[in-house]
Parts: sequence; structure tokens; C-alpha cells
Amino acid sequence: MDWIQQLQSANWHRVTGCMLEAYVLGCFATGYYLVRARTGKDLRTIASGSIGARNAGRVLGKTGFAITLLGDFGKGALAVWMAREWTGDNRLAALALLAVVSGHLWPAQLRFHGGKGVATSLGGLLVFDYRVALLFPVLFLPGFALARKSLLPAMFAFTCLPMIAWFLDRGNFTVAMLAILTVMILIAHRKNLTEEFTALAARRTAAAKPEQPKL
Repeated sequence: MDWIQQLQSANWHRVTGCMLEAYVLGCFATGYYLVRARTGKDLRTIASGSIGARNAGRVLGKTGFAITLLGDFGKGALAVWMAREWTGDNRLAALALLAVVSGHLWPAQLRFHGGKGVATSLGGLLVFDYRVALLFPVLFLPGFALARKSLLPAMFAFTCLPMIAWFLDRGNFTVAMLAILTVMILIAHRKNLTEEFTALAARRTAAAKPEQPKL
């Protein structure tokens, strides 16, 4: 039975309950509510407009960054753990991972203006399959050490997740779910990626220009 047939045979009441529960949990925007409680400001109107840890840290410093990071990471882990404990079904745990990240990226109560989903994804992935999750820093850290920037190394690591799952023989369903997760994360970072590639192109163009002779 392939993964499509497995989905067709699933208990859809249980599937819907798991995904709805995970989505609602993902909607708990740690950074947004923390900044709102501490300062009364709307984090969506500050700097990058993201409700994630980095933007919260711009307002509240290292403490705000740490609390937001732990909150976002924790809700991803909790959603996947609850789905697995409730159903004992790894497929529903994978769907819960997608749902909790969706809630973080597109929270209904914040008019679908959320964060970027990295911490929430990694928290859920660590519970879902720690072996895949632990390979993420292996892929991320060398690029970060060379570039001293996190965006492109992180996106590269996410892009590799489906291939890692395939290599570890986690099954077609898991590979497909991680591919969807990767696409969601790339979509959430599309503006950042555009800016990064534009900056890289500008630097290469500037480096290629010959120096003007001095008169």
C-alpha cells in the first residue's frame, strides 16, 4: 500500500482533529504576544514585520529573543508529540508538523501575518525524527562559518531535508511531507531570498568592474 492509499484509508475525523489542534497551537505567536505584553507595540509593524525571535529580539533584546525562540521551538515539538501520543500514527505526526508550522506562518487571528517558521519546524522535526533533525546543523554550520550569514545556509539545509529522509529510508510519505515543509519555509523567506540574491549580484557586478584610471 503506497502513501496515497494510506491517506485514503485514514480516519479523517482524527486527521482533521490533529491538524486543527496543531494549527491552533501554531497560531500562538510567542513573539507577538510577548512584545504586546511588554511594550504595547505590534511586532508586525516593527523592522522586518516578522513575529519571530529575531524581530522580537530587536525590541526586547536577548531575553525577548530567547523566550520567543523557546516558545516557537516548543510549540512545534508539542504539536508533533501530542499527535503521536494521541494517535500512535507517524503519518498524523507528519501532518501535525505541517499544520503547526502553517499556524505560525499564517495565524488566523493575526490576519495570516506570521513568522518565518524555522524554529517551529525544527522543534517539530526533532520530535518527529531526531535523526533527520540532527543532520540539519551538520548542513547549516559549515555554510554559516564560511558566509557568516544564516539565511542561505539555513535554506540549503531545509532543501536537503527530503533527500536526507529518502537516504535514511523514512518512506515516501515522510519524504513528501518534508518536501512540502521545505516549500513552505522557502515561500516564507521569499522576500529575504530575493534581497540576498540581489545583494550578491550587486557585489559581483561591483567586483567585476575595472578600476577607473586616476587622472
